[in-house]
Formats: sequence, structure tokens, C-alpha cells
Amino acid sequence: MKHLFINRDISWLSFNERVLLEASRPGVPLLERLRFLSIYSSNLDEFYRVRMPALIALQKMEAETAKGRLLHEVNSTIARQQQQFGRILREELLPLLAAQHIHFIYREPVPLAIKESTKDYFLSCIAAFLQPVQLSSIGSFFPENNRIYFAISIRRSDRDDIVLANIPAAECGRFYTETVEGTRYVLTIDDIIRDNLAYLVPDAIITGCYSFKITRDAELELEDEFKDDIAERIEAQINLRDQGLATRMLYDAAMPFELMQQLITAFQLGHATIVEGGSYHNLKDLADFPVKQEALSYPKWPQVHYPLLQEEHFFAGIDAQDLLLHVPYHSYATLLQCFNQAALDPFVTDISITLYRIAGDSLIAHALISAAKNGKNVTVFVELKARFDEANNIRWAKRMKAAGIKIIYSIPGLKVHAKVALIKRKEGERSRYYGVLATGNFNESTARFYTDHILITAKQEMLRELELLFLFLARRKKPGPEDQLRLQHLLIAQFNLQETFLRLIDNEIESAGKGQPAAITIKLNNLEEEVMIRKLYEASQAGVRIRLIVRGICRLRPGVPGLSEHISVRRIVDRFLEHGRIFIFHNRGQPRVFLGSADWMNRNIYRRIEVCFPVYDNKLKQQLIDITAWQLDDTASAVALDENGQNGPLPPAGEAGIRSQYAIYQMIQSATL
Repeated sequence: MKHLFINRDISWLSFNERVLLEASRPGVPLLERLRFLSIYSSNLDEFYRVRMPALIALQKMEAETAKGRLLHEVNSTIARQQQQFGRILREELLPLLAAQHIHFIYREPVPLAIKESTKDYFLSCIAAFLQPVQLSSIGSFFPENNRIYFAISIRRSDRDDIVLANIPAAECGRFYTETVEGTRYVLTIDDIIRDNLAYLVPDAIITGCYSFKITRDAELELEDEFKDDIAERIEAQINLRDQGLATRMLYDAAMPFELMQQLITAFQLGHATIVEGGSYHNLKDLADFPVKQEALSYPKWPQVHYPLLQEEHFFAGIDAQDLLLHVPYHSYATLLQCFNQAALDPFVTDISITLYRIAGDSLIAHALISAAKNGKNVTVFVELKARFDEANNIRWAKRMKAAGIKIIYSIPGLKVHAKVALIKRKEGERSRYYGVLATGNFNESTARFYTDHILITAKQEMLRELELLFLFLARRKKPGPEDQLRLQHLLIAQFNLQETFLRLIDNEIESAGKGQPAAITIKLNNLEEEVMIRKLYEASQAGVRIRLIVRGICRLRPGVPGLSEHISVRRIVDRFLEHGRIFIFHNRGQPRVFLGSADWMNRNIYRRIEVCFPVYDNKLKQQLIDITAWQLDDTASAVALDENGQNGPLPPAGEAGIRSQYAIYQMIQSATL
């Protein structure tokens, strides 16, 4: 029998391949197909920054074991996907662009029609940011993380040499575009520089020009024993992040072997993965492809405004009924209204919130600052260890602190990944609580393309438990055996989350054992943790029907006789990133439905503070059951995973089917009429 668990990295690569497959689908609008190529490329860069260092370390320690051989399988999988990437771009997308009179210049000379104008652009703009240096005298030259460089081989009268030149995409933008006689020309600045190399080395003969980039480890080296200086510690580490251990060198396949070896030696890349690529790197920049045509993009889906509350005052409306937003289908304005009214309401005394990834120009953060200046007691827990968002979170934390907000920083040894807020409002001699509990970050930028669920409620017993959590967070300590929260409603990692989910699964196992209907439906981003997977296997063997929707990593093997024949797993990739976590238990015909921030991964269960929460309102419960039903029935954007975690076949081109995201959008639209 095969191993009980699929390797997490192989599973993640399967997810990224599903993203790549979306770029190959004829039914997806042309510019969106380019966007999926950019997402694939961006994901892969992050994989090399975050996961590859661990794989390299495993190879060093266990070169002859299965773990040591894993690196070879990972590299082979990526190489195959990269070949597929190039084929999709060259053979499918470039001809389709040309048919729209868009000439994307790719691996070809700069056309004569734009040669003079691109030369002018090079001399007037690009040249200002170029700093060529000879490899033989590189001195302090250090290739930055994921920046693209040229290695230019030259010949002078007395010797051969190599000149390194930066490609200033961050400063100039990656693309140049110009329309001539009805044709829209688009090319990268790489090709403009390549076409004007004589200006970089005017006294030499150019014998070759090859691009390369180096990817570096993104982990921050932080000790757990820090106190109030965590922001300064993290700021210092961020400044060093792009100087981390090299995990990959991606190089032009045309680069001579001898030159490649010179670069490996010069930049001490002996332990990095050396990957053969094409002439261009950082194709995640296709996200900024400078052509915007509505006919070549997804049709607009105007966001739906949540039905107006009957009561004039926002909080009186919440007293009357819970609100459940499904973003990005619903407008984010309702949530912003909640925080803005809390900032202005003279009866609101306290606001507490956890912030994991803050938007660059966050309206929520502005509302919190206004609330503090309006005399409210505002407490914000800012997680400074949110990878790649550390600098932005620090910037906002300093700004909020200067406005009088009480800032609580990260807990040693834990990340606070919960997405919760608590508003306390004075009503006579008593205080009344209002809560916001979400599956995704309080971030209006990502809310435009992440599917998430946000519950706004006045359920007092549940919110008193939320207040206990905020009181605990203020202590900035990792929970120990002596720390107990009296929880009857909330599921909080480090306290009762795993135990409660196990108990809920056991309840379904008991029902199945009595011959009663038993079913579990769970939607997650990632399913990795072995205790939870084993419990699902146990439930399947007891006859419980288990349907999973897992976007990314899934270590569970579905459909294996004797192990998981009652378990199915589906993966959905479409215009929005599926991000919400939903947990539905049949419970003898009285469904128990939970939402939350927690995936079933080791990090979420054992190394984070997460909050999952029940949905009690029967109408809102049914909405979530209907949403997951559409996703389980999706025949247009979903694939079934096989027992090895690989993507099943996509629907044939042109075949009509159920597209769950569109069906959900229509459902939400009709609910507001």
C-alpha cells in the first residue's frame, strides 16, 4: 500500500500546475491567460524562496534517503512545468495576441518599425539606471534577489571578459509599448537593452548576451526571546532578506557552460539549484502587461451591495440580525461602514482588532486612527511576522501608535493569524459587544480578488469569549498548560480548535456506526496535518461521506480502497482566488457550520493563534451550504484530485458546465433583489 500521505511540496507543485493549466484553456479570456502565467511564475519564485532552502538542507543531511531524493523529483517536476509554460506562451498566446494586432516581441529582434523610438527610450530613460561592471573586478557587486541581469561576453584587443548589467525593471517598468500603423508592439526592456549593448561597452566586440537571476532564502532569522524591540529586530532582518542564501540560479539555456560556471563560482552558488530557463525571467511581470482591453478580459462583475439594514443605526441593525458578507461578490463597503461608524459613534468606547496583512493605504487603519483621536480605547494586535508584509505592517504599527492606539506586537514562538475584531458600545449602564469574524485578512486590496466570508454579529456569549482572547493576547505569551479559556462557541488554536474538530468528526463516525446519515464537507486552502488526515481516514472507513475542496496543498490520498474510498477532493481555480475556510458537519440533520482563519496545517494548529467560529443563523447557514454545493458541482473550473494528488482532466474546450464562481455571484445578486 502507498504511503498514507502525499508529500507537501509535490502537492503544492500540483496546485501550481493547475494554475498553469488555466493559462492553456481556450475559454479563458486572452489577457487573463497571460495573468495566470504571471501567477504561476510568481508562485514558483516564492516556492524557491520559502520551500527550497528546506529541501536543500534535507538533501545535505539525507542524500541517500527518500527525503534526499525528493529534491530531484521537485526539480524534474518544475522543469516539466517550465517547458509547458514556454509552449503555452509561444504556441498559443503569442499567435492569439497577433490575431488581435498585438505584437508581443518574444525571442526575436526589435522590429524596424520601432527601432528608433526604442533607441530613444533607451538613451532618455533606461540608460540612467544601468550600472555595468566587469566580472573580473566585481568587488562588492551582489546580485539582488529575483532581479534580472545580463552576462555580456565581450572581446577586446588584449583579452576576453564578461560584463554584468542590471535590467532596471523596478525603476523603468518591464514593458515598453508603441502603436504603429494599427499594430500594438509590446516588448520587454530586456530586448531594448540587448538592442543597444554597444552603448554599455563601446570599446569592445560583443560575442554573447545571456540573462540570469538568483533567488534567495526569504526566511527571517528571529530568536523567540525578544521583548519590545521586535519591530527594530524585524526591520533589521528585512534589510538583509535580499542578501540571504541563494537557493536558485535561473539562466538562459543558450549560456555557454563555461560562463555559467564562472557565475556559479563568482557568486558562491555551489549549493543553489541551477535551473535552465529561457531568454526571459521574472515572467510574473506579465501581470503588468501594458494592454487593457475589456473584450480580452473577464467581463465585469459589479460588486453587490449588501441589503440595507432596516434600522437607521448600523449597530441596531446588527442587534436585529447577523450579517454575512461573501467577498468579493459583496462590496467591502459594509465592513468599512462598520469600522467607520464605530470610529464616530459617541457610545462606542473600545475597539480591539487583529491585523495580519494590512493594505498599503488601509481605510480600516485610517478608521482606527480616527477612533483613537475621537477618544476611543483602540487596541490593535499587529502580527509583524506575516511573511513579505513585515515592512508594511511595521510602518502602519508605528503610525497607529503615534495616533494613540495601543499596539500589541507578535507573541514569541507564535503567529496570530486570526482575523477578528471586537467593538464595545455603552448602552445605559451596560456595555454591549459587536464582533467581526472573518476567514481572510482585514485588507480591502486583497478583498477584491480573494473569496472570503465575514460575519458581523451581536451574539453576546460568543463575543465574551472573543474578549477573553483579546485579554490573553495582551499578555504576549505563548499558551501553556495553565492557560485555559472558557470556550463554548469559538474554536481557538492553542486552546480547543483541534480537539473540537476531532470531536465533531467522531460525532459523524458515531452516526455512521448506527446506520444514520453521516457527512462532512470541508473547504480549505491547505490540508497537511497528519492527526486530522488520519481522523478523516477513520471516518471514511466508518462510512462517513467526506467531500473536500482544497485549493493548494493536500496530503490526503482520496479514493483509496480500504483507506479513503468515501473521500473526494476537488480543486477550483478561476478568476478569484478561493480563500475562505468552511466546515460543515451533518450532525443528524441539524447541520453545524463553522467558518474561520485556520487551514489544517501543522503551522495553523500548533504554531498559530487561529479562530474558527460557528454560524448560528439558519438562513446564513443555508447560504454557506448552497455555496459549497455549487463548488462541489462545478464542472467548468474544478478538477478532482487522484490518489497521488494530481489534477484530473479539465472539461473539454467549449463544453458548457457549472462554473461555481459565476453561480455564486448570481445567487448573491438575486438574494439582494
